[in-house]
Amino acid sequence: MTTPARQRPRPGAGILWTALRRNLGAMTWGTLLMGMYQAGETAFPIALGLIVEHTMRDRSLGVLALSIAALAVIITTVSLSWRFGMRILQKANTTEAHRWRVRVAACGLQPVARDIDLKSGEVLTIATEDADQTADIIEVVPLLVSSLVAVLVAAVALGVADVRLGLLVLVGTVAILSILSVMSKWIGAGTREQQARVARAGAKVADLISGLRPLHGFGGNHPAFLSYRKVSTEAKRQAITVARVNGAYEGAALALNALLAAAVTLTAGWLAFERRITIGELVMAVGLAQFIIEPLKLFSEMPKYVMMARASAERMALVLAAPPVMGPGSGLPAAGGDLAVDSVRYGTLRGLSFRVPAGQFVAIAAYQPRAAADLASILAVRVPPDAYEGVVRVGGQQIADLSIEAVREHMLVNPYDGEIFAGTLRTNIDPSGISRMVPEAVEASMLTDVVALHREGLDHGVRDRGANLSGGQRQRLSLARALAADTDVLVLHDPTTAVDAVTEQLIARNIAQLRGGRTTVVLTSSPALLDAADRVLVLDDGVITAADTHRNLLATDEEYCLAVAR
Repeated sequence: MTTPARQRPRPGAGILWTALRRNLGAMTWGTLLMGMYQAGETAFPIALGLIVEHTMRDRSLGVLALSIAALAVIITTVSLSWRFGMRILQKANTTEAHRWRVRVAACGLQPVARDIDLKSGEVLTIATEDADQTADIIEVVPLLVSSLVAVLVAAVALGVADVRLGLLVLVGTVAILSILSVMSKWIGAGTREQQARVARAGAKVADLISGLRPLHGFGGNHPAFLSYRKVSTEAKRQAITVARVNGAYEGAALALNALLAAAVTLTAGWLAFERRITIGELVMAVGLAQFIIEPLKLFSEMPKYVMMARASAERMALVLAAPPVMGPGSGLPAAGGDLAVDSVRYGTLRGLSFRVPAGQFVAIAAYQPRAAADLASILAVRVPPDAYEGVVRVGGQQIADLSIEAVREHMLVNPYDGEIFAGTLRTNIDPSGISRMVPEAVEASMLTDVVALHREGLDHGVRDRGANLSGGQRQRLSLARALAADTDVLVLHDPTTAVDAVTEQLIARNIAQLRGGRTTVVLTSSPALLDAADRVLVLDDGVITAADTHRNLLATDEEYCLAVAR
């Protein structure tokens, strides 16, 4: 008989254990202080019972003054322990949430993408809401332990008065938690689904906002709104379902806690009537019966918060535990090397082969836009080398043998829809702040007019996604960023589609001058860029069908002339 393989722990549980281990010191101090708080709260009705007992028996002002002083000490202990205990726990909670947010963000920003089926909006929700809810476990465990301390102290105090009262509290607590633990599983399942649907709604919003201008352009605003409304409605319905379960859970917890408190009160009253406990013990029992409702309520809510933290941790694990899309090598390309594509088959590319010698400016005229996009994706290493046939070499070495960081330091592929970030013109052109080519890049991209328009110059503020810039200004800003990087190999994908013809002519000439002696490839159908290139490669039906200068092709190739003439 074979022994079953040991089940591996779920990644979500591993995240929670990591958070607990990392904050063990803060949780220990927090648990101690919150335990003192709960013990002090429990001691208050016990002290009242003792005061009543001794006052009725001794009738001494000294005893009364001593009792009042004892109550003052208890109240001070309760106040200070709560204040400092919660301060420690909330600081640890906030710090831990920050750590997970940074880790999720760092994971999403790694050069090698991870194999996850999540949109950017969903990752954003995971990096914010789920990180916060996962870190709540730092507070949940100490509060759970301190509530348990309060219940045990109350049970012991009542047991001293009469064993039956102590047993009633213990048995009742176990019964309440058993019932609520079953209900908490429903909450966990519903919460996971709610979080997933809310994340999908967030992703939908992000997609619509990024495509707002095109939607305005072709009148797709209303259908887009209806699409989002449908996704949001599904999230709302699931949230209502979870709210109903939460309401039932909290209602059941409150009813069961009140029932236990009533049972303790009635039992204590009956025992006092039978003269088996004193009046002071009756006062203590009634006070404890009222008091234990709070720690029992807190204690009974903990399973719900644990399940919510677990659900959020499992969603974070979708990002953190996902395997990388590819396993990059560790080699480095030769400085100033060439670019070679050999028999590449991917998407619309059908055995594509060409070579760009080091220092040459080559334009690729793709008759099918999809082919240009496929080639740009492969060169940018957005497609793993094992996902396509053929070989791509940079500096004489295969991309598969190089580290992603080395490839991107050596070769920059600037997409046609380069993102513009909130900040300034300068931070968009030179995000790292170390480029020495910013003035030259601004001049070459013809961004000088934008800089001159504003008193702040390059420090002029840019809104999110370049909302305060025109389409042509955003495109020139993206081009300036690519030129300022000053990489050995630069690949530009349609860098001037939103620029007027006169400006495009100037940009084409400037790129050729600025990139002189550096390897440059432009995927374009712009006559100005094609004419500025040393050589033009015609990409048709997935292969290179012609190679010559732009002017020679215009004179000899009618199909080329029709494709690029404007």
